[in-house]
Amino acid sequence: MRNLRILLLLVASLLVTGCATGSKNEAPPAAPQVTATGDADRDGVPDSSDRCPKSPKGQVVDEHGCPFDSDGDGVPDTRDSCPNTPIGVEVDARGCPIDSDNDGVADYKDRCPNTPFGQTVDQSGCSEKGEMLAVLEGVNFDFDKATLRPDARGILDQVATTLNNNPSIGVNIVGHTDATGPDSYNMGLSQRRARAVRDYLTRAGIGGHRMGAEGKGESQPAASNGSSAGRAKNRRVEFIVTSK
Repeated sequence: MRNLRILLLLVASLLVTGCATGSKNEAPPAAPQVTATGDADRDGVPDSSDRCPKSPKGQVVDEHGCPFDSDGDGVPDTRDSCPNTPIGVEVDARGCPIDSDNDGVADYKDRCPNTPFGQTVDQSGCSEKGEMLAVLEGVNFDFDKATLRPDARGILDQVATTLNNNPSIGVNIVGHTDATGPDSYNMGLSQRRARAVRDYLTRAGIGGHRMGAEGKGESQPAASNGSSAGRAKNRRVEFIVTSK
C-alpha cells in the first residue's frame, strides 16, 4: 500500500513537470494594441473625430464630441435656460426665444411685435384695450406741417402690418404737440397730424372704420417742454387700442 502511494506521487510529479516544460515552448500572448489617436479633452471621442476638441472636463457630449443641444438652437443643454425651444426659432445667449419689445411674449408668437415698453399685453403680445399699440415720437412731420417724414413711414408700415394681422383691433389715433406756439394753433396742428396718419394707414389697406383720429394739442405733455429733448418727446402720435 505504501509502495502504491509512492508510485502515484511520482506520476503526479512527472505530469506537473511535463506541463511546465511544455508551456516554455508556447508563444507568449499578444500585447494589447495601443491606439495612436489621442483624446485631449478626455470626452471619449478621439481628437481626429472631435468637432469640439476643448469640451470642459466632465461634459456629456454627442458622437461628434460636442455638448448636447437637445433643441438644436446652438446653445448647449448645460447653458440652455429654455431647453425646448421649437426648431428654427431665434434665441438669445441663454437659449431663450427673442422678445424684441420685452412684453413677455416671444417674437415667434407675438402678433404685435412693436408694443411700446411697459404696456399690458394679452397672450398674443397685443396691447389690452386702453393701452398704446404704438407711438410716433420726435420729428416725424415737416416743421409746422402735417406732412409725414420718411422716418415716420417706417413705423407706420409696422403698425399697418400689425393691424392687418389682427383685424379685430381698433385704434384711436391721438396727435400731440409741444408747447411752442398758441394752444389753439397746436390743437389744430395735432388734429391734422392725426388725420394724416389715419389717411396713410387707410392707403395701406386698413379700414377707416377701425381708426378714430383726434388731436390733444399741448394739453397732455409726456415730458417737460423746458428742453429740446422734452419738446421732441411731446411731439408724438399715439395709437390707443379701442377694441379687440
